[in-house]
Amino acid sequence: MNHFKKALFLFLISTVSVFAQQKITLEEIWGGAFRTQGMDELQSMKNTNQYTVLNFDRASRSMQIDLYDFATLKKVDTFIDTKNFPNFPSIDSYTFNKSEDLILIATESDQIFRHSFVANYYLYDIKSKKMAQLFDFKVQEPTFSPDGKKIAFARDNNLFIYTIASQAIEQITSDGVKNKIINGITDWVYEEEFAFVKAFDWNAASDKIGYIRFDETDVPEFSMDVYSQGLYPVQQLFKYPKAGEKNAKVSLHIYDVTSKKATKIDLDKYTDFYIPRIKWTNNSNELSAQIINRHQNNLDLLFVNGTSGTTKVVLNEKDKAYIDVTDNLTFLADNSFIWSSEKDGYNHLYHYDKSGKQISQITKGNWEVTNYYGLNEANKTIYYQSVENGSINRDVYSIDLNGKNKKRLSSKTGTNAATFSPNYAFYINTFSDAKTPPIYSLNEAKSGKEMQIIRENSALSKRLEKFNLPSKEFLELQTEKGQKLNAWMIKPKDFDASKKYPVFMYQYSGPGSQEVANNWLDTNDMWFMMLSQQGYIVVCVDGRGTGYKGAEFKKVTYKELGKFEVEDQIDAAKTIGKYSYVDASRIGIFGWSYGGFMSSNCILKGNDVFKTAIAVAPVTNWRFYDSVYTERYMQTPQENASGYDENSPINHVDKLKGNYLLVHGTADDNVHVQNTMLMIEALVQANKQFESAIYPDKNHGIYGGKTRLQLYTKMTNFIKEKL
Repeated sequence: MNHFKKALFLFLISTVSVFAQQKITLEEIWGGAFRTQGMDELQSMKNTNQYTVLNFDRASRSMQIDLYDFATLKKVDTFIDTKNFPNFPSIDSYTFNKSEDLILIATESDQIFRHSFVANYYLYDIKSKKMAQLFDFKVQEPTFSPDGKKIAFARDNNLFIYTIASQAIEQITSDGVKNKIINGITDWVYEEEFAFVKAFDWNAASDKIGYIRFDETDVPEFSMDVYSQGLYPVQQLFKYPKAGEKNAKVSLHIYDVTSKKATKIDLDKYTDFYIPRIKWTNNSNELSAQIINRHQNNLDLLFVNGTSGTTKVVLNEKDKAYIDVTDNLTFLADNSFIWSSEKDGYNHLYHYDKSGKQISQITKGNWEVTNYYGLNEANKTIYYQSVENGSINRDVYSIDLNGKNKKRLSSKTGTNAATFSPNYAFYINTFSDAKTPPIYSLNEAKSGKEMQIIRENSALSKRLEKFNLPSKEFLELQTEKGQKLNAWMIKPKDFDASKKYPVFMYQYSGPGSQEVANNWLDTNDMWFMMLSQQGYIVVCVDGRGTGYKGAEFKKVTYKELGKFEVEDQIDAAKTIGKYSYVDASRIGIFGWSYGGFMSSNCILKGNDVFKTAIAVAPVTNWRFYDSVYTERYMQTPQENASGYDENSPINHVDKLKGNYLLVHGTADDNVHVQNTMLMIEALVQANKQFESAIYPDKNHGIYGGKTRLQLYTKMTNFIKEKL
């Protein structure tokens, strides 16, 4: 073949491959065509070297809780198969008692807020294979006592104990009243911002329960109209403390199961405080409680005597900005404990003795620990996840309790996460990167060696071949002001550097968040791939304030949310606009929630840079958002009025020049539709033209039925018309 024919042949082949690229549709994205297969409800057993998975059999439309052996991966038992129980609803979730011979099964769950729900619960006996419904009413957070004889649960803002043998119910508290008093379950703002619902805990001896009581009486009430299909809307009322307003008054109590008496713990030396975590130590008469001040920059770890109620401060943490609350507190057999802290500028693990004296800093370096998996007390080895191999990656490591012999166990660069066997001999590693859907493998804990693939998404990978997707390219973008920021870019598959392309930027930008991560594509990524097929370059930049690059990088936005983050997005857009293949007059930006706050600010403060912006469920004024989140980063409006007002988009509507789409759900209990309604009014009074979409009875996620498909169709059309 001569050179001319060979060149022509290669050109035709490449042209065919580009034109053969199958187009992604929104119907496929939101119809589940790109959904990955996982290991649902994967739980490591505590008493045997085994794990369970919740499986679904499509043929019989039944669900199974199956037991597998860590060493061989073979299924050794099926604890329960719902086809053997006619009329039994589906399994939503399950928990074992300590001896792992009883299972609590949740079904017919009704969501309350982001994490909370009520459900019907069934008690299943593994040996007898008998199952019985616990109650003829739905409850919250039922929890086995360590001896397996009782179950504590919450109902109608009160706490109860159910004795399994006698089936008797004992009421612990009786003063619970909706929108006034809550016992053992968190209020709205704790659930949303401290990320927990169950505010009670059994001690190891099963004879005491520690719990938090919330007095919401003085907390201002928020109302939402729920339209449904009725003739008249129904008003939903709930307590929601906005920035600077009164919070619930919290108190700590210990209930003695034997004497049936509750003791209120004296916390009078604290004022206007939070209790973001409680947990019994390995001493069954010693409860730990974390007390943090309203500014969230001073935290005490208390040990509380379960008999006398006396308290002692074991550990104090202070920060010039704020302290992040975690679930990493772990007690060892001698009641010494593992604790994570950013006190040296990066999140690391520390070992303290039972009196609170630091024994050692276990991990060190200019990188962050992102997950603590546990301690093998037999050989004093800790297992954790970190970003030592680059802030966009995650790896699994082991290290001795004294901080020596650190070892990287994962070998593939990307995102690795682990579930360890009870004896820490093995772990199930979940790996993905931007090119590889999740792969589940059995690995040896000592060396990290991969023993066997358990599950992989080869069928999805095969299905994606016909779409010939472009790659998500990772880069470090440097602005003219010298900021070095993690970024990714998706170019059209038929990218031609001699052409000029419009750019669509996506970000979230909230404190400690991360969108530029080397993991598998989510539904938004598939939408971005679709946009690239239509000729757009899609870019994401993590500016200052985002996470996993140290406390200084994250906390620079303290008291100024929306200042440096917006500056970085505008400067990043300016840098990108100078690329030879970018049309600088056609740059757009999109974000949801905090990202919507950001995209709104960008189209206003960066009106000479951004042509188009989409804001979904945005905060438009930080005065409208909740106390715990907002004050953590901003203090109160009374203390920091300028920080609130100068960076809230509602105060900059007169700057709007470009195309702006504002979207919100009316039943958003998190970022209230009030943000958008008042933003609309401000835009109207500034005589600015914009577009908006309101979704009746949809919460912060704006989903249900065809909702997401309709919303993303609207946003796609807006981009094609306005960018």
